[in-house]
Amino acid sequence: MTPHRFRAPVFVLVTLPLLAAACTRLGPDYERPELDVPGTFRELDAPAPAAEGESALGDLEWREVFGDPALQTLIETAVTNNYDVRIAAERVLEARAFLTIVRADLYPDVNAVGGGEFTRASKNGPVALPPGVDKDQESAFLGADLAWEIDFWGRIERSTEAARAELLATEFARRAVAQSLVAAVAEAYYVLLELDSEIQISRRTVESRQRSERLVSLRLEHGIANKVELRQAEGLVLQAAGIIPALEQRAVQVENQLRQLIGANPGPVKRGLPLLEQADPRWQDIPEGLPSELLERRPDVMIAEQGLVAANARIGAAKALLYPSIRLTGSGGFLSDDLSDLFKHDSQTWSIVPSATLPIFNAGRLRANVEVTESQQRQAALAYLQTVQIAFQEVADALIAREKTSEVRDILGRFEATLQDQTRLSRNRYRGGVTSYLEVLDSERDYFDAELSFARSVRDELLSIVFLYRALGGGWQATPAAEPVPPVELPDPVQEPDVDAVPTADASTD
Repeated sequence: MTPHRFRAPVFVLVTLPLLAAACTRLGPDYERPELDVPGTFRELDAPAPAAEGESALGDLEWREVFGDPALQTLIETAVTNNYDVRIAAERVLEARAFLTIVRADLYPDVNAVGGGEFTRASKNGPVALPPGVDKDQESAFLGADLAWEIDFWGRIERSTEAARAELLATEFARRAVAQSLVAAVAEAYYVLLELDSEIQISRRTVESRQRSERLVSLRLEHGIANKVELRQAEGLVLQAAGIIPALEQRAVQVENQLRQLIGANPGPVKRGLPLLEQADPRWQDIPEGLPSELLERRPDVMIAEQGLVAANARIGAAKALLYPSIRLTGSGGFLSDDLSDLFKHDSQTWSIVPSATLPIFNAGRLRANVEVTESQQRQAALAYLQTVQIAFQEVADALIAREKTSEVRDILGRFEATLQDQTRLSRNRYRGGVTSYLEVLDSERDYFDAELSFARSVRDELLSIVFLYRALGGGWQATPAAEPVPPVELPDPVQEPDVDAVPTADASTD
């Protein structure tokens, strides 16, 4: 075959890629909407940026925020074993594969093809073979097919841009799941420690009140007390004892909740530091960072922004459908009636077929599709702005919660100490015959309620740190990458807690 036969297809094959490289992209390029970002968080007098070499609270890994080894083990197991996290990781892998599928349309689709036909005609058939025609016939073909849509208007590129944004959104969604999981495990763990503390307080109070009951009984035997005082003492014992079963039930349910979060069946959970030793003085010194940093740290904000990026890109893809689509199909290879001649120069064959399709009438469907994508883009922009506002609100709520729960804890601690001393004095006055048992009764009740309230205030202060850490965008930094990995072994050993060994506020005295 002479060289001039290849000039046309060579020209087409060289020109069309250059033409494709010069293609335009329809639709708007993404620009982040203008945001009303405050200069500082509410409840703070001035911006709190991190100093050089210092990290803001939201930038810290959860291991640096939660120092209890038992809690660290629970979180580490949860971020690996929890089913929500593993599902979110698989969605990232799915989105990554989908991006590859969409992006593949930018390139030609080439397939190798081949075939052959071998026939033998019957000499004894109803139609006799012409003279000189062989009864055996053969033909073969070996080559390649090509199909390519030239992305002249950027439809495929815009679709790829949207798919890339969706991939990033699924990655940020995985981070959001991990962030929520870390906060949920820490929250449940602190609640469990508080229930342990309440159980220990109640059991200790029952023992103390039983001693008081025996004292009243002895006084009754010697004619110093009366039956009313004995019944009052018995009532105090039953009041404290009646709370314990409900507390134990809630503790077991919280344990089951924690086990579910770490991807395990119901069972006991190992404790670490007791409730009153959980507070970390460093928490007060860790800066909150600048409000603008939330836009790059909080996964929910990033999810909303990538949703806006994807919606913005889809406008261009929809507009491109209004313009002609240019396609190139072709095939080439070797074709021969004789298998022995298949790869000879004269057996070469090829065809190239450029084509264009221009939409003329579709009853407004394509233009309506553009309007749909434009409306979706406006919705995504509003959702993004709303998410940012909610982020600032959650940080402000968490900051005031941290401040006020600390104040409440301090007040209730002093109140609990005051009622403890009042109860001691009332008991001494009763033993000395100065007052009736009614004064002891009131003091005992008030002191018991104060002990429980103080334990709850400690829990609330710890939870306020968890909520602030999450509101500032922390919790996902130390989580595994989105790769299919087998779950880790569950922490061993898991033990039933010894709630009697859990220290609380100052013990009751007789």
